[in-house]
Amino acid sequence: MFSRYLLKHAQRPGHQGKLRLLEGSSPSCNGHCYLRLHGHNVRWATTTTNPDDAVPMFNPKRAAVLTKMSRYEYERRLHSRLSEKEFKAFLESKDSDYEGLLVRHHNHLTTVETIKKTLESKNIETRILQRFDFNSDVIDWADAIFTAGGDGTYLLASSKFVNKDKPLIGLNTDPDKSEGHLLLPKRQYPASNFAAALQRMLDGDFRWRYLQRIQVTMGGQHSNDDAVELHDQQLQFPEHRFVEHIKESEEERHPKSVSCNVPPPRVLPVFALNEVFIGESLSSRVSYYEFSEDDGPKEKQKSSGITICTGTGSSSWHFHINHLPAKSVRDVLRIANSRTCSSFPVDDWQTMEAISDEFNSSLRFDSSTPLMAYTIRDPVVNGVFHVSNPRNFAKKIRIRSRMWDACLVIDGGISFQFNDGAIATFEIAEGNAIRTVDFD
Repeated sequence: MFSRYLLKHAQRPGHQGKLRLLEGSSPSCNGHCYLRLHGHNVRWATTTTNPDDAVPMFNPKRAAVLTKMSRYEYERRLHSRLSEKEFKAFLESKDSDYEGLLVRHHNHLTTVETIKKTLESKNIETRILQRFDFNSDVIDWADAIFTAGGDGTYLLASSKFVNKDKPLIGLNTDPDKSEGHLLLPKRQYPASNFAAALQRMLDGDFRWRYLQRIQVTMGGQHSNDDAVELHDQQLQFPEHRFVEHIKESEEERHPKSVSCNVPPPRVLPVFALNEVFIGESLSSRVSYYEFSEDDGPKEKQKSSGITICTGTGSSSWHFHINHLPAKSVRDVLRIANSRTCSSFPVDDWQTMEAISDEFNSSLRFDSSTPLMAYTIRDPVVNGVFHVSNPRNFAKKIRIRSRMWDACLVIDGGISFQFNDGAIATFEIAEGNAIRTVDFD
């Protein structure tokens, strides 16, 4: 599907003979960016004249470390009125492992202290921060931002991260419980081995990697609606909630409309590093909307909602929605054999798995690719509704809501109302990619 998209653009005037796409659109290239196709696998190759990319330099004087809220700490905040003995009994009443949670909590704290001492041993001034204290002032102060936790902590930091010149580097503090796709590789460089990772960075033994993000422009009746932060909605600390920071930072630029007129569109103050979900809040309800891609014709659709992801997010929700099990390959090829008198080796399980693996690998694409991949989940197809492309790549997507209790959720953490009349436009946030470290 991606190859068809590229070929279509390669056939435009001036692009014949080479698959050049989005000249200068990746922050990692000041020249041209090219896509080379190897079968169905897409690789994003860049040329650059940026000396910071050719010879990476990492020499921070100040570093901020955003630490996760451990499960023990989260539960303790929810039940702060209980004594420790009562709290332990409460957890055990719902089959939660109190001792295990406590051990992992203390291990996390020990690892964070190790990170701090390691940075300070290199004369790097360091601040350890909880999520409620992580704000634009801290980001402006630091030369580099680290996260200590899992992918969720990294996503939380990235949602508030605007400065593309400062690196955001994730450290896995619990490699046994967290895969950490967005973090430094947990086998070689878990947070407990941060000293080795830091030395490699200081020695320049790495390359910069850029993670594209999705920018959302909201229009229509709900363009100025407040966000709901899903990460902490149960904690009931309104004075610390991220949505309050959103309101503060946007108050002057986007004042609430005092008339009955439709407010002007606004660019949402958060970017999506992984994906955006659009659909009815109650998953059992059918989502109804108008959909168009790359300024093409509008199409009325019904489905279980839509996901729109970056290359970074293509190995996450997007992958799990679309991945093809080997059994499904065998079932399809059996039907093909019966309908076409073919003789595909459906009893060769190794071949079925190889086909499945190749298809599933094609779902992932590089984090620096300036394209989005979308999936229409469980599309309704009948005499009234149809979906031309249930899965595709796009540079621009526009969705108009026809729903009554819908949401637009960014990276599973920040939710905006998206009810009837709301319009959202999705594009890659060029110039606002996250800069991180790659040891490959």
